[in-house]
Amino acid sequence: MNGGGPGRSGQRPGRYGDAARQQGSRVQGGSAVAGKSADRGTRPAASARAVALDVLVRVEQEGAYSNLLLNSSLQKSGLSREDSGLATELVYGTLSRLITLDYVLEDFVSKGIAKLTPWVRNLLRLSLYQIMYLDRIPPHAAVNEAVNIAKKRGHQGISGMVNGVLRSVLRAGELPVLKKGLSETERISILYSHPLWMVERWAAEYGTQTAEAMCAANNEPPAVSVRVNTTMISRDKLLEEMLEAGMNAAASRLSPYGIVVKGAGNLALTSWYSDGYLSVQDESSMLVAEAVAPEPGMRVLDCCAAPGGKSAHMGELMKDDGYIYANDLHAHKAKLISDQAARLGLDCITTGSADALELAGKLPAESFDRILLDAPCSGLGVIRRKPDLKWRKQPEDVDSIAGLQAELLQSVSRLLKPGGVLVYSTCTTEQAENSAIVAAFLKQNPDFVPVSFSSPVWERTKDTALAAGDGIQLLPQHFGSDGFYIARLQRLL
Repeated sequence: MNGGGPGRSGQRPGRYGDAARQQGSRVQGGSAVAGKSADRGTRPAASARAVALDVLVRVEQEGAYSNLLLNSSLQKSGLSREDSGLATELVYGTLSRLITLDYVLEDFVSKGIAKLTPWVRNLLRLSLYQIMYLDRIPPHAAVNEAVNIAKKRGHQGISGMVNGVLRSVLRAGELPVLKKGLSETERISILYSHPLWMVERWAAEYGTQTAEAMCAANNEPPAVSVRVNTTMISRDKLLEEMLEAGMNAAASRLSPYGIVVKGAGNLALTSWYSDGYLSVQDESSMLVAEAVAPEPGMRVLDCCAAPGGKSAHMGELMKDDGYIYANDLHAHKAKLISDQAARLGLDCITTGSADALELAGKLPAESFDRILLDAPCSGLGVIRRKPDLKWRKQPEDVDSIAGLQAELLQSVSRLLKPGGVLVYSTCTTEQAENSAIVAAFLKQNPDFVPVSFSSPVWERTKDTALAAGDGIQLLPQHFGSDGFYIARLQRLL
């Protein structure tokens, strides 16, 4: 059996792994692998599947963040680069396809998967993921490895059950087999493994067809993209160097400052990174500083700035000439911004640590030419990078944070000079957090007008992105980048 149903995406060797390593510069402690494994000769102390299994169990049982825990576990595992890539693929792939996998397994586990021991349940999930979605791994190999792990962690009865379930799966043919009578949103939820409430919300917001495209895009591996520090090197020159080094690299079609790289590992470990020539950043995120359009000599406020990518990009656009006040609520996160600025050779960035709601009381009114409010949000635009986000969020999370966003926007707007520009952005797809916030603000503040659609960002994206109210909405399927909202507002003179 070659496996796979309509949701099948095929083997993606190293692509999830590269993207994960790009994101996870910080790790948290934790044991690498629960359970025993053979240690003969040069064989690693843990297999890729055993590492992945431990991470999946702890994500489910302890609420651990998959990217942090996976990075920590890989550092301790002694796995080769190839095996680390497989472990990464298994963790993110299994988490991404959780609903589909459980839907299939329910037909093969007699007592239901909810009653299984957590490690057995997750062993079946990651094994089924290999059978359904990874062409490179022969199905019988996935079954054999699962049985071996079950023998080491459990007893003969468990290994026999695992073997029986997975061999029944192999005989079943194409999966999943959907039951009759499902609604369109239920079908999408099962095929693309998204919570039903999320699918229903997107279908109501954008239409069923677009909701399905969003879910499909979220299951694709994220691209690895870097932003070029144009104060040090041009994009063409850095791209030339990458190609000469044998990398699979291409200019971003979304950002004039971006390069998309495939299969290159962690670019934060290269001399280009340490020398300040590049920063790792999603292509959608690169658009925000461009929308702010800061010019040399300006005074700029970045209200919620950590980890500092957008502040740094604005500093680069200003040719390091002017003043950027980069604020974050937490002092340790403000230090991340300072570290970024130092690495990139930017002296125009000053950091501070305060509640963004209090900035209007701490800073002089009407004292900034540009303000960026990259607001706290539900983050539903970055599910591709953080698949466990699907299972952590609830509908009320969107509604609860919208109040804070509105309050932040109203508060920091007082700090903008007449004639200045304020950019409101989020990494979510929810209009309750995006266009609804901006529309309410404009209604309350007649001295502000929307100018989103007069920016180069809109000129470049308008054939694909959505005009959502008074701002620009990028969905994950538009450019293969994060879902993002950007609204550009100008204060009248």
